[in-house]
Amino acid sequence: MPPLIEIAHWATIVLVCLTLATAGVCDVRFRQIPNWTVLAVALLFGAWFFVGSSIPLLSSLGAALLVFVCSFVLYSFGIVGAGDSKLATAVALFAGFPHLPEFILYMSLTGGVIVLCMLAADPARIFVAIQMRGRGFLERGVPYGVAIAVAGAMLVLAPAVQNLA
Repeated sequence: MPPLIEIAHWATIVLVCLTLATAGVCDVRFRQIPNWTVLAVALLFGAWFFVGSSIPLLSSLGAALLVFVCSFVLYSFGIVGAGDSKLATAVALFAGFPHLPEFILYMSLTGGVIVLCMLAADPARIFVAIQMRGRGFLERGVPYGVAIAVAGAMLVLAPAVQNLA
């Protein structure tokens, strides 16, 4: 890869990671993912696509559409928030169909760790959750934007780091 393209590739990766980190922090603090972070991730996909993506564009768009449909259904049932749905859709662009299972696995494992940490921080909630059969034990919900952000960062960083070795 020519040096200028390599610099643009790494700059895009850094900007994606910073944007995802901002979305995650906002989700923890305010339980809301700003729309500008979702838009920025989607726009950064355009830059990333031209400076180093090995995934076909139709694969990326198809993966994003699949994630959108699934997350919209989850949103309709009140399981995830709208910001989570939008952010997961934007990050799925980077996965494409080949890496979509990885993205979902990273996101699920990170989300599970977040829930376990929230429960460990207040063990009494475990008993409340058992008594209420899981309803209402996390009043503010799980900041799942963090899990999406971590999974997205892993998705864009893993191939780049492998190319360095």
